[in-house]
Amino acid sequence: MGLLTAPPDGVLLGALDRPADLFRHLGPNWYAAVMGTAIVANGANALPVGVPGLHAFAVAVWALSLAMLAALMAARAVHLTRHRDVARAQLLDDPATAVFYGCPPMAMLAVGYGTLTLGPAVLGTGAAVALDAVLWTSGTLYAVLAAAGVPYLMITRHGRVPGGAAPTWLLPVVAPMVAAALGPALVPHLPEGQARATMLYGCYGLFGASLLATLVLLPGIWGGLTGGRAAPVTLTPTLFLVLGPLGQSTTAVVQIAGAAGQAAPEYAAAMRAFAVLYGAPVMGFALLWLALAGAANARALRRGMPFAMTWWAFTFPVGTCVTGASGLARATGLDALTGVAVLLYLLLVTAWAVAGYRTARGALTGRLFLPAVPQPF
Repeated sequence: MGLLTAPPDGVLLGALDRPADLFRHLGPNWYAAVMGTAIVANGANALPVGVPGLHAFAVAVWALSLAMLAALMAARAVHLTRHRDVARAQLLDDPATAVFYGCPPMAMLAVGYGTLTLGPAVLGTGAAVALDAVLWTSGTLYAVLAAAGVPYLMITRHGRVPGGAAPTWLLPVVAPMVAAALGPALVPHLPEGQARATMLYGCYGLFGASLLATLVLLPGIWGGLTGGRAAPVTLTPTLFLVLGPLGQSTTAVVQIAGAAGQAAPEYAAAMRAFAVLYGAPVMGFALLWLALAGAANARALRRGMPFAMTWWAFTFPVGTCVTGASGLARATGLDALTGVAVLLYLLLVTAWAVAGYRTARGALTGRLFLPAVPQPF
């Protein structure tokens, strides 16, 4: 259900007899498309290079992500009201789908940040700040709820999951890291003093919560990958999800350090030093993991890996590495990091174009709105 591999052609006939059925199997994993689109805009805006037309491209993609978020939230509202049985099963009974409840808050946060940084020319500064404040606040609350609630359900209700930890388990716990990375942009728009300091240290708290939860999960994920168990080929793109907490945590420490001068000037120098000392080795590991995940997916593609919504894992995690590398390039002045950021962005745009095209084609034919062929978790 959550992974959405296309069903056989024979299943299509008569499967969408009623318009409301279009939303029956619309899971939270669809927010990954919004995340992947928003990060293309935010990544373009973060790049430490000046390219003609890049800003206009970023604004256009941000506007698309905002429209996608609004449309998907409306569609999910129909799903949650008309198909409560399916929605309840997705969260309470299906651990493979429940982990994707980390996607909606990340989509809200990413679109909100784009609104703040790219939207003022379209919406006006006041409206852009207000909309980001709403999306960041609601997205952060949602992220914390998902980060605590989904693991709780997995422990108390879902029971033992065959095969152990999977990269998708990172989705709920990385959501607070996205809030930590994008919250500092609101610091200049808050009153001086307690409000700014609370935002800054609150983002550090979100950073710590997500980082430590990720460190708890990574050994289990690695053990699952090297334990000899055979995972469905459609899950291979989820290897890219490990890049998410790596790139996003680097982005977070750089963003927090950038806002420290206005919120905690006495620690600004220390936070800038920590951003580089933490971010550089983590980005090194991210590039190592990118090579591993890329090789695994190239092998799967050669063996005929079909399209599934898991292909959106090629986008947002890579985008977080773009923003992380871009932040480090500005902090250190290293041309090599600028080159890394640009190359990663080219990879991101390519992945986004492919995933977007395949998703649009599947949606137009109705195939992606049908229940997925069951896959082991």
